[in-house]
Amino acid sequence: MNDMQLLPAGDRALVAEFGNTIDPEINNRVHALAGRILQESIPGVLELVPTFRSLLIHYDPDVISHTALCEKVRLLEKSSGRTAETVRRVLHIPCCYGSHFGPDLADMEKLTGISRDEIVSIHSSVDYKVYMLGFLPGFVYLGGLDQRIEAPRLATPRVKIPRGSVGIGGSQTGVYPLDSPGGWRLIGSTPLDFYDPDREEPVLCRAGDYIRFEPVSSSEYYDIRQKLQHGTYQLQITN
Repeated sequence: MNDMQLLPAGDRALVAEFGNTIDPEINNRVHALAGRILQESIPGVLELVPTFRSLLIHYDPDVISHTALCEKVRLLEKSSGRTAETVRRVLHIPCCYGSHFGPDLADMEKLTGISRDEIVSIHSSVDYKVYMLGFLPGFVYLGGLDQRIEAPRLATPRVKIPRGSVGIGGSQTGVYPLDSPGGWRLIGSTPLDFYDPDREEPVLCRAGDYIRFEPVSSSEYYDIRQKLQHGTYQLQITN
């Protein structure tokens, strides 16, 4: 197991680095350390940004020095539990697969040699870990995609992908939280807003959460959209 390395990121941030691969155990250590830092409420620590393999710690050098923060982080990492995960929070995300919701699903059959029904079944049978958020507000980088449905990104990215689109790019799957360009293969869409600046918590997911996609019909998709507009939809969250 790799030892944690502490690296300066300018004069107001510190990087706690745990490895150089996308690995569940490494990511667990990232989130375990972030949890311990949050619990400690260290004076001067301003923001934590977890990634696949590291934790960026923004701090105020007028409140806590680089040396003092490093000492504190090392102590917390030793006590945070190197492989223990926090309580799992699973967000059940409705997804309408195929048709205009997932225009690349038909091509996925040719790429994988698997029927679209089986692709949907495989894709919706996994609890995907939110390793990190980035690229766009609320864009989730998910781990756990079955190798049978991995697919290369499009040779020519789309200029505009509708928000809510669920795609596959290489060994990852994810959700586009906003209309944006992108090169992932679109297999479906969720009616939920992964980013809403008017919501109390604008970003739907947290790094360290899990997501399970649940197939819904097109009529169910639009029904959920209507419930969201009226504020009557309740997101299912389990452990």
